[in-house]
Amino acid sequence: MASLTSHAGFLRDKASAAASRVAPVELFFDLVFVFAVTQLSHTLVAKMTPQGAVETGILFLAVWWTWICTSWVTNWLDPDRWPVRMFLFAAMLGGLVLSAAIPDAFGKGALVFAAAHVIILIGRPLFMICALGEASPGNKRNFQRILAWASVSSTFWIAGALAEGNARLMLWCLALVLDYGPAWFGFRFPGLGTSSTADWDIDGHHLSERCALFVIIALGESLLMTGATAQKLPVSVGTLTAFVSAFLSTVTMWWLYFAIGAERATHHIAHSDDPGRLARAGYTYLHIVIVAGIIVAAVADELVLAHPAGHVATSYLLAIVGAPALFLLGNGAFKSLSAPNFPLSHMIGLGLLAAIAAAEYVMHLFSPLGLSIATTGVLIVAAMWEWRSLGGAAVPAASH
Repeated sequence: MASLTSHAGFLRDKASAAASRVAPVELFFDLVFVFAVTQLSHTLVAKMTPQGAVETGILFLAVWWTWICTSWVTNWLDPDRWPVRMFLFAAMLGGLVLSAAIPDAFGKGALVFAAAHVIILIGRPLFMICALGEASPGNKRNFQRILAWASVSSTFWIAGALAEGNARLMLWCLALVLDYGPAWFGFRFPGLGTSSTADWDIDGHHLSERCALFVIIALGESLLMTGATAQKLPVSVGTLTAFVSAFLSTVTMWWLYFAIGAERATHHIAHSDDPGRLARAGYTYLHIVIVAGIIVAAVADELVLAHPAGHVATSYLLAIVGAPALFLLGNGAFKSLSAPNFPLSHMIGLGLLAAIAAAEYVMHLFSPLGLSIATTGVLIVAAMWEWRSLGGAAVPAASH
């Protein structure tokens, strides 16, 4: 590792025309998270209870932190250099162990899950400190702060793994606060000072494309779950209708994300005086809500395919309506970073979803399939509303 400190060549060449491209090794790294998203979806399907939802949420936040922080690292470092590639392969191995442990993370697999997360959590800033050397003193200092906070949160991840029941839940919640919170406050740490987002010299194009690719991973996993579930079921009108509704819902979410938000945000961040602040808000934090909505949508689609008729249980209602609500809320907030206001189309969609949820809760108007069709219709209305409000100009960019 010592040899890394003498080479500024590990940093991306910002002057190069190819500096913003996502390298093949980064796409390879993402394959682990296809597995992670699948594991999270199946875990939530198996635990459709408030406790199960909270546990899955904690695991999702740990997975997201692993992925997004590594994407920030490769925004600065050149993935075509062999030490950086070796780091990504090591992170892939850790991510694979982390993902494999998800179903039993609140059981016998707790220590495996926590250990994998902690190794990545501490290993990532250690590698960055060595790789940066004196080429970027400000960023090196920032990763020293990150390492300090990672060391603190790691104790709670391991302590939680060794605890049981609600104690584990509380300790891991505290660990997540220590993972996520410091980034919002500049990683301020006693004796190490505070970093400023103005010093985070990021490539907005690269980080935007990385997050767009993760959204595609989540959407693709949703389609995989729909197809795999449908394959096991006998062909019927209900199954076919649920299948089409799930497909249309996924396509519409893709449209709503890529039609204008992703491309406009890229341009806005690339030309901002403080791109680090916008990237932190838009990609590190707001994309959590977007991706969570897609994952819950995959769960809802599987539930509806398996049980299209009958009474809508509360868990089904929360999943079927909550998924598009999360997606519209996160996507709308993300778009508002590069626009004057929260999109009216998304506000209309959220209002319609609230009305549908209230009507079902009070009057029991829908079957699971009927509720799925209604919420898919809301997403289509939001997409068409946005398209019309932009004069039909909201066309997804071919580059994505």
